[in-house]
Amino acid sequence: MIVRMDTLDYTGLTGEEMWKRLDSKLSNGSIILSHNGTKHTADSLELLLHNIKQKGYEVVTVSELIYKDNYVIDANGIQKQLKNE
Repeated sequence: MIVRMDTLDYTGLTGEEMWKRLDSKLSNGSIILSHNGTKHTADSLELLLHNIKQKGYEVVTVSELIYKDNYVIDANGIQKQLKNE
């Protein structure tokens, strides 16, 4: 199951506060939303990425998760790869 999480960085949360929001909710396939141009996001990325990796997760970009060929998007907006026949 993909869990989408918002760091709420745009509200001025510090890196530690963002991590507290994410820590217990992380799971395989989690997508974490952050924004550019916010007060603490850039200086918090190192902390967040380190903590995520320490928990054993691999960090990838969204573009690495998207199927580029042979897919459909279902009625719920979920992208699914078609089976090769």
